[in-house]
Amino acid sequence: MIRTGIIGLGKMGLSHCSILGAHPEVDLVAACDTSGLILEAMSKYSPIKVYTDYKKMIGENELNCVFVATPTKYHAEMVIYSLENNLHVFCEKPFSLHINDGEKMVRLAKEKKRITQVGYHNRFLGTFNEIKRLIEFQVLGDIYHFLGEAYGPVVLKKKGGTWRSETSEGGGCLFDYASHVINLINYILGNITNAEGTLLKKIYSKSVEDAVYSTLFLKNGLSGILSVNWSDETYRKMSTQITVMGTEGKIISDAQELRIYLKKENKKLKLEKGWTIKYVTDLTAPVNFYLRGEEYSAQIDYFINCIKENELNNRSSFESALQTDYVIELLKKDAERR
Repeated sequence: MIRTGIIGLGKMGLSHCSILGAHPEVDLVAACDTSGLILEAMSKYSPIKVYTDYKKMIGENELNCVFVATPTKYHAEMVIYSLENNLHVFCEKPFSLHINDGEKMVRLAKEKKRITQVGYHNRFLGTFNEIKRLIEFQVLGDIYHFLGEAYGPVVLKKKGGTWRSETSEGGGCLFDYASHVINLINYILGNITNAEGTLLKKIYSKSVEDAVYSTLFLKNGLSGILSVNWSDETYRKMSTQITVMGTEGKIISDAQELRIYLKKENKKLKLEKGWTIKYVTDLTAPVNFYLRGEEYSAQIDYFINCIKENELNNRSSFESALQTDYVIELLKKDAERR
């Protein structure tokens, strides 16, 4: 059994807690948070040890790994302390607020040879992995454009601030929403190296942006558009979509389905001329415990398996998350120039 602790019991922390608690190869030993109400309930109704001090939690329990699910501004200190204590670390996204912190975490993880992962769960969705596979098979011919989008109803009116409304806390549409799309573009199409015409738009928020728009340029020469808005009330929840256009067709992928249009039949991959639709239910392997979506359990199953197999080459490693942070920094600097 892999002895595990978790730091931060907000929405994502509690989700991870539920999945880890049901995992057949995990012993969820301890949890840490500042909320007395949550810790009291956990102490009363579960065998998990509770703490308000994460260092004490790590010191008093022989853990193999730790999950960090706190606001972003706390990630660096908690991750670094965990790595220094030879723990494998799963950290929620976005990875870090400052590039130097991210670089330090990546460097330390390599020195300690620890398994690391960041919670970019879209990398574990069947639809997005299928679009990546099809592009690698060059079914679209020469790719000439892409569109990365995410919309949702997070901020729909002017209201009092939370940690999500403060840049210093790791809030804002750029870190919270756009990071998912940037990470997917890096994963599916290649690393982003430049950004132009970036707009960080305030709609309702005072201190952070509610929308992000930019033209992105990839290392391989491809260019495309980033369009993200968390103040769109026409969506019930966050919706992420990638569209890729090529000389032989087009693919549109979101979390539910993959729509493929080809100018001619691809017999090798059994794709017809015209439209083919594939659904996430046909592309995603079943998981032992379902909560919110298979991808949330799948990413944890993957992390635990990497620890078991001592597999350092993680699909959503600290290093890949740092590449996303580099792009966020590019966008911020480009927007400031305007």
